[in-house]
Amino acid sequence: MTPNAATKFTHTPVLLNAILDHLSEMPDEGWFVDGTFGRGGHTRAILSAKKDWRVLALDCDLDAIEFAQREFQNDIMSGRLKVLHAEFSDVDTWIKALQADTNNKTAHVIGMLLDLGVSSPQLDEGRRGFSFYHEGPLDMRMNARDTVTAADIVNTWPEKDLNDLFHHLGEVRSPFRVSRKIVERRREKRFSTTRELADLIAEASGWHKKGHHPATNFFMAIRIQVNHELERLSQALPKIVEQLSPGGRVFVITFHSLEDRIVKNAFRQFVAGNKGFLINKKVIQASWDEKKSNPRARSAKLRIFERSQK
Repeated sequence: MTPNAATKFTHTPVLLNAILDHLSEMPDEGWFVDGTFGRGGHTRAILSAKKDWRVLALDCDLDAIEFAQREFQNDIMSGRLKVLHAEFSDVDTWIKALQADTNNKTAHVIGMLLDLGVSSPQLDEGRRGFSFYHEGPLDMRMNARDTVTAADIVNTWPEKDLNDLFHHLGEVRSPFRVSRKIVERRREKRFSTTRELADLIAEASGWHKKGHHPATNFFMAIRIQVNHELERLSQALPKIVEQLSPGGRVFVITFHSLEDRIVKNAFRQFVAGNKGFLINKKVIQASWDEKKSNPRARSAKLRIFERSQK
């Protein structure tokens, strides 16, 4: 990505004020881990608000890492920010990176933020293949080093598996007609672009260019599968909580019901296991003003868990 391409995006971090409001009661010094750095909106605000904290910025997207290394040079040079190309779910990898930086076997993790979903640059760049609004290859990989793409799923999965995928991960009630049309069409020609797939979904759904585009949930299901998003979240949360220092907090922003259900149930299990407590018993959502100014905030939900002092 060229510098001009990287800096053309205007990024408004979701639920930023709600997160900053819950930093004051946390430990005064230590590492805060931004597990989904993106374009660094949350990290920038946290570094500004907590002068004694150091931030470890993780992202599986190489474009985000390049952006961080270029736009956050001063913070990196001062030692307040460490940038690492890694999945937030690869807890062993980023813990080892912190241990190497602190020259001891204890990584003092006082907090972690997960802002789940697709970042604005990923959606806005057709070459990434996340959005049906932009012509591009059927890719959808957040980490370009992964091997399975959206095209692999669309062009090879049996009809039954496609039905299950769209129903369970896309929450599409009746995906059968779309799945059947996909299988029929690919016998003639493989799907290679986002527009090809979106047009077929619209046609099979009888959509007349009014209201919610029917491809939305189908694309979401494919993206979740390509990136193993739900599995990584489920596996990571217990490991993350184990790494938190007493009084440390994990903040998770979700954007659809499947993610939120995983987080809600995991946090309840942590409470039942006497590992800590919920900061917000009711989920935190954006204010009307934030939803109006930042459409991405409309479906965002924030849950916060604090590790017990024991």
